Amino acid sequence: MTKTVVVFHSGYGHTQRVAQFVAEGAKADLITIDADGNLSDADWAVVDAADAIIFGSPTYMGMASWQFKKFADATSKRWFTGAWKDKVAGGFTISASPSGDKLSTIQYFITLAMQNGMIWVGQPAMNDGTINRIGSNSGLMAQVGPTSPAADIPQGDLDTAKAYGERVAQVAAKLRG
Repeated sequence: MTKTVVVFHSGYGHTQRVAQFVAEGAKADLITIDADGNLSDADWAVVDAADAIIFGSPTYMGMASWQFKKFADATSKRWFTGAWKDKVAGGFTISASPSGDKLSTIQYFITLAMQNGMIWVGQPAMNDGTINRIGSNSGLMAQVGPTSPAADIPQGDLDTAKAYGERVAQVAAKLRG
């Protein structure tokens, strides 16, 4: 049996809501990067023991939050030892604008995964106007208006998040099987 974790930072609750749906689909543990960009030693141990890691961050100013970047920088210890080599990786983001330069955040996650020798899993669902309505295949993207609460995230984005979590966990199971 494989173990998947969702490690994310959420500034205002929007990314946390998406993370919950990704984790539900993947049957994954949620690991929250705190407001100072840190994980506890216990959380690092859970992430290190996982077969698949799904990264999540809001997109702020065209990039992952500084808290997520601090977490990413801390993975250099894993990079140095090859600790995450051949783990499965995926990622998701949300922003207030339809574009919001979310692709920059997803590409940052892909680069982080590749530097750590991980295997990236994209998001294959076709845009049907509800599922994958943003049209991203590199990873999961969601969007809700700049003054909207997390409860207003479109259900299609949340359904896509759940399906993406399922996909990452399935790929991890196939590779570990």
